[in-house]
Amino acid sequence: MVTQPQPTTQTLYDQDYYLWLKTTINQLRAGQFSSVDLDNLIEELESMSRREKRAVKSLLIRLLEHLLKLQFWNIERERNEGHWKGEIRTFRREIKDELKDSPSLKPYILEIFDECYEKARAEASDRSQLPIDTFPVMLIGSLEQILDENWFPDYKLNV
Repeated sequence: MVTQPQPTTQTLYDQDYYLWLKTTINQLRAGQFSSVDLDNLIEELESMSRREKRAVKSLLIRLLEHLLKLQFWNIERERNEGHWKGEIRTFRREIKDELKDSPSLKPYILEIFDECYEKARAEASDRSQLPIDTFPVMLIGSLEQILDENWFPDYKLNV
């Protein structure tokens, strides 16, 4: 006996995401709350929250990685110093923009700071092909210093 597949019920969310967004926005603006696809709206809001956190974490890791390379990758410093400093300024600006838009993420940065530093050490080691112990286990600066647009680690002594 051949069984026919049961038709699946697709929501507007599954069929046309952009149209679902527009429809949901219009329903909310019109106060048609009972018509709103709450399950998918909640899922989207939770997803947005995770994306915000991932973005800040990624930016912080990249910032720390470039600070470590600037301070400890002596062989490449002369050639890459300007690029690394430019990247450092960009990552700082982007983190500050994220925190300006979502100040409640500041405690999250403090929560992940040590973890991000460890990841940055590993990435700096991978990219430089220097042993990971080239990059100190102890943080190279406080969060305040790391985010300060005028602070750079002391690297002139490492030449």
